[in-house]
Amino acid sequence: MLLLDDWEHRMRNAPAAARLRELADVTVLDRPLAEVPDSELRDVRVVVAIRERTRFDRATFDRLPALELILQTGGHAYHVDLDEARRRGIVLALWRSHDACEAAMRELTFGLAIAALRRFPEATRAGDAGDWPGLLGGTLRGRRMGILGMGLQGRAVARLAQAFDMDVVAWARPGSSSTADDGVPRLPMEELLATSDVVSVHLRLSDESRGLLTADRLRSMKPGSVLINTARGAIVDQDALVEVLREGPLRAAGLDVFAHEPLPADSPLRTLPNVVLTPHIGWTVEEAFDEFTEGAAGQLEDYLAHKLDPAELAYTPGERPASVIGGVAS
Repeated sequence: MLLLDDWEHRMRNAPAAARLRELADVTVLDRPLAEVPDSELRDVRVVVAIRERTRFDRATFDRLPALELILQTGGHAYHVDLDEARRRGIVLALWRSHDACEAAMRELTFGLAIAALRRFPEATRAGDAGDWPGLLGGTLRGRRMGILGMGLQGRAVARLAQAFDMDVVAWARPGSSSTADDGVPRLPMEELLATSDVVSVHLRLSDESRGLLTADRLRSMKPGSVLINTARGAIVDQDALVEVLREGPLRAAGLDVFAHEPLPADSPLRTLPNVVLTPHIGWTVEEAFDEFTEGAAGQLEDYLAHKLDPAELAYTPGERPASVIGGVAS
């Protein structure tokens, strides 16, 4: 087994790492796969892939001729050539039980919102320069939060926003009802953007959501509002975002995801005073990596017990499996 991309050195020391080592001869890799000689990959039968850090295309599969199983710690497979994996009979098992990741993501949402409203970046830079500025910020209490995407993550964010005494609304997708059993009113996109003090993005990246927040929509946002994006950078027109952060109506933005990652060193987002940036760390918490390791151990046990047919790829693009058995998409 090859455990890829453990840059944080967390999975190798996680509580469930001992279970993995009981099941396989484990090599932990904390450098890019491209730097590993082909001779060291010849006998690898199982790969644990942390989220989407390594691309699995035909060239990668050629370097792993014995590969049978990819244990994917993320819930998506954007980085895998699924047709090629299927042709080679490689099983792809996804880990969808992400309690720690989901908690970390929604906590970061409010961390970014508070940092943006209280002007943490400006305060920090001033403090580093030896100044003691009187910065006027704002509270979450009494403001309206508009949520784009009311899946598992969006609903959890809505509950936390209510705990902050915020007025919470969500986007009513075309054709959907204006009411829902979660008690959060649904509004058309235009009304949500025009009336929300904080807009938080919690959508999956898809053909529908890509570029959803266009230049026109960003310019239609309520003056003095804040945009938070912990979902996917490509959902927002990043060039237009820079313009509205400079000229209005946006007061600030809190961003953990970007159209191109790593964010280029010369990106204007790095120097704007009203932007809070984090380097896609929404999911990188100790508890999540422990959970990933536990999931990989369970997946490997299931595979060795023949609970997956190696001739069947366990994931189809655009589908979310109806059931999950032992952490393996079925």
